[in-house]
Amino acid sequence: MGENLPKEVGIRTETIALGQFLKFAGIVDEGGEAKRLIKSGAVRVNGEVETRRGHKLRPGDLVSFGGETYAVKADEAP
Repeated sequence: MGENLPKEVGIRTETIALGQFLKFAGIVDEGGEAKRLIKSGAVRVNGEVETRRGHKLRPGDLVSFGGETYAVKADEAP
């Protein structure tokens, strides 16, 4: 049985708001959709339900939604 590895998403800032991250990672298309998903309790950060779309994510955090996990990574500038 294969292990489901997180998809890595690089950010170029020290932190990113959860709602922005969902859009940046392509999980949602619009901010309103991100807001609804977060408020409904469908999004987890580091294994815990997170209902604040402004919650600051940092490299090393794990975001889970819809059976997928996304790892926040520091993206090196070109």
